[in-house]
Amino acid sequence: MVATDNKAINEFVENVIYRLDENTRMISIAFDTLTEEQLWLRSNKASNSVGNLILHLCGNMTQYAISSLGETEDVRDRDSEFETSSGLTKKELLSKLLNTVSDAKSTIENATIGQWLKKRDVQGFHFSGIGVILHVVEHYSYHTGQIAFWAKQLNNKALGFYDGIDLNIKNEE
Repeated sequence: MVATDNKAINEFVENVIYRLDENTRMISIAFDTLTEEQLWLRSNKASNSVGNLILHLCGNMTQYAISSLGETEDVRDRDSEFETSSGLTKKELLSKLLNTVSDAKSTIENATIGQWLKKRDVQGFHFSGIGVILHVVEHYSYHTGQIAFWAKQLNNKALGFYDGIDLNIKNEE
């Protein structure tokens, strides 16, 4: 858990970690449905392959969570995330994603109050550590949806993210 006694930050971090894990779970399920060839397919020149999206997620999460919040050097090469068209297998890409998410979670869990509140410039934007991590979660979720959509398109098959869970249960008062 977070290295702070601040209950609000602790609650925020707990929910961030949940969302990162949930998106990682969904990407893993989508990955299981894809072949090595499908990993690098693009529907058109304006679209990205699942492989590109994974590289992009790793780059973005490294730049924002690990480098910015964690106060380490920013070594991201964003253009290469989109230019790559082969060379990594499903296993290698998934491993890269899992390692990046693990490192990001560790950085998030170990951030100090000062790091959470410090304003910094990231990719031309000015955010506090809280803003940085809000970006990481929403960006990860956005591209998780793209990966799921592309896997469904390629295989004409539902991914069953919530199989076995009744999503029609009403909110409790």
